[in-house]
Amino acid sequence: MIVDDATAVAGSASLTPTPLLSGIPFVSGRYETLTEALDYAATGATGFNFYDARANLVRVYPFADLAADARRDALRLIARGVQPGDRVALIAETGAEFAAAFFAALYAGVLPVPLPLPTSFGGRQAYVEQIRVQLTSCDPVLVLGPDSLKPLFAEAADGLAPALGWAEFAALPAPALALPKADPNAIAYLQYSSGSTRFPHGVAVTHRAVMANLAGHAHSMKIAPGDRGVSWLPWYHDMGLVGTFLSPMAVQMSVDFIATDDFARRPLSWLTLISRNPGNSLSYSPTFGYDICARRVSTQTDVAGRFDLSRWKIAGNGADMIRPDICQAFVDAFAPAGFRAEAFTPSYGLAEATLAVSVAPFGQGIVCDLIDEKRLAGEGFADGPSDTSKPVRYRAIVDCGVALPGLIIEIRDSAGKVLGDRQIGRVLVKGLGLMEGYFRDPEATAACLSPDGWLDTGDMGYLVDGHIFIVGRAKDMIILNGKNHWPQDIEWAIEQLEGFKAGDIAAFSITTPQGEEAPAVLVQCRTTDLEERARLKDAIRQKVRAITGMNCVVELVPPRTLPRTSSGKLSRVKARQLYLAGEIVPFDVAA
Repeated sequence: MIVDDATAVAGSASLTPTPLLSGIPFVSGRYETLTEALDYAATGATGFNFYDARANLVRVYPFADLAADARRDALRLIARGVQPGDRVALIAETGAEFAAAFFAALYAGVLPVPLPLPTSFGGRQAYVEQIRVQLTSCDPVLVLGPDSLKPLFAEAADGLAPALGWAEFAALPAPALALPKADPNAIAYLQYSSGSTRFPHGVAVTHRAVMANLAGHAHSMKIAPGDRGVSWLPWYHDMGLVGTFLSPMAVQMSVDFIATDDFARRPLSWLTLISRNPGNSLSYSPTFGYDICARRVSTQTDVAGRFDLSRWKIAGNGADMIRPDICQAFVDAFAPAGFRAEAFTPSYGLAEATLAVSVAPFGQGIVCDLIDEKRLAGEGFADGPSDTSKPVRYRAIVDCGVALPGLIIEIRDSAGKVLGDRQIGRVLVKGLGLMEGYFRDPEATAACLSPDGWLDTGDMGYLVDGHIFIVGRAKDMIILNGKNHWPQDIEWAIEQLEGFKAGDIAAFSITTPQGEEAPAVLVQCRTTDLEERARLKDAIRQKVRAITGMNCVVELVPPRTLPRTSSGKLSRVKARQLYLAGEIVPFDVAA
């Protein structure tokens, strides 16, 4: 049963987290729907545990209670008149209320749509606008979320759908009614990119697809009884939703959660949780999570006395480009606490493939190729320097492992030809676990998903003996700190400044000399005044920061510099290639 916050905090000293072992036979891959998997997990003793920023246990939520609350909430939805296939938008707060509401939608035959929480940048209006665009896209019949945030999401939902806080929803009647049986081939939920603001893409995932991907996780990471999950990842992101919320439930595994905002304030609480509870720990993070923790300890910190990371079985790493230097810094910082470098488990995936495409072999750790950076701007061979007569700058490309069972990875060139080992091209995937398509967007679906089932991930990479190495993106998406940002949003933000118009700006990602991924914008500028150019660059940086929270590289370029496609559209991919090759020269460099 869910208890209120006051009761939970008052009783935290006496709370006991759900156990390591479920008491029922371990099952993976047997069930075809998420509700079937939860029904089975609910017969055991494991479940979710929620902690505050100081790693104090504040709520224990066994899967049995989750299933009971979700079924009761499903009755509330049906009593309100929701129909199978309707959408219910949920503000994805890390907590029992969201968990129950998500599965309630599944039990009622409607589609839960997790939406993000506010961030520390952009302000109220930017958040309201982001949520409203996503609500307009998914067209929900109801919006639910934390009572404290209701003024924000209710404003976003005004004129679109009723909005209720958790407490209001819990007060609705739940008359005894029959619940529909989930169809394995039906869409289970919609997953929006965390960065979808002006151009949302709702990834439609069926029950059968997500269950196949979850079974693949369990197989590739060798999940077994005695494992325990720990997570701070947000539940509106595919890694958090699928990897740390749904996946543990599907293998009857207990998980310890701290909220993402609490992790941001006290990142070492994550490591405290891993150290505290018995069992082999599985925990994932984008690279920046490991970076933050390594930076928070000093030479004076008693790492060995404060943490015990010897039980960390899988230190997953994904959601953005994996940086070996940061991984090594984490190893250096926490080896005294028993952290083993071979626990690092790189992976590759995307929401369009439900989550995971590949996972590195268990116990392999970080394995890299050193590639001449000039070979990484487009198609080519990933071996040897491109010009031995000039200094070569290498980049370490991480082995992201082999495809999950039921998936096939191919590398193809721009003409669609399948490439051999160490030839860089576009990464395509086919098989179990792929999305049904983008919700109500057949044009966008057709652009990346072929009639014969091949998903063009939009990423560039190469294969070596079945292992995938990701070198960057051919598609426009910019991924920073595990979050997706559409370049159109950045370009649109700059267009709002006086003197710029559509077509003047190209946004894309680059790798800095420090090995970090960063957004860059090329902006066609018509003024010759040097002071005015400096002012414009500052204004552009501030505008992008306000909209996206990102610090970006701003380059002013002459008019008519940005490349176009044959149909006259801006080509961001070509602009990036020309910029990296030095063929687009910014004003500052030219001067």
